[in-house]
Amino acid sequence: MTTTGFDYVITRTLEAPVEQVWAAWTRADRYGQWASAEDVAMDVRAGGAWSSVMVIPGGTRVPLSGRYTEVVENKRLVIGMNVPGREELAIMTLDLAADGDHTRITLSQTLGSVEERDQSEFGSNMLLDGLTAFLSAA
Repeated sequence: MTTTGFDYVITRTLEAPVEQVWAAWTRADRYGQWASAEDVAMDVRAGGAWSSVMVIPGGTRVPLSGRYTEVVENKRLVIGMNVPGREELAIMTLDLAADGDHTRITLSQTLGSVEERDQSEFGSNMLLDGLTAFLSAA
């Protein structure tokens, strides 16, 4: 795991209980609905594998895969993603905290370059926008 580099941290408050947010991130059927992903497979446990095909605007399909490195139900999900040309996983940390009947969600990541950081931060904001819309429609 990279410990030095270029960081980003995004925090939002979602209008849904922690359990609902957790289920959206850890149940393949729900994740696919809000994350613009198809063929989602998740083994949500430390060391468990995940994979999906992200469908980005314009219809391009991007296969993604990795493994979970830490899972604390309703609190923390540390997700590693395989990146072509890199031996180590790109790690994203998702922290959840109850805030009344809402959830404070924090996504963070450390990347090797400003360009990687900016691209990942943009993608994470898009994910959170999709999650927010999904939860408000639930």
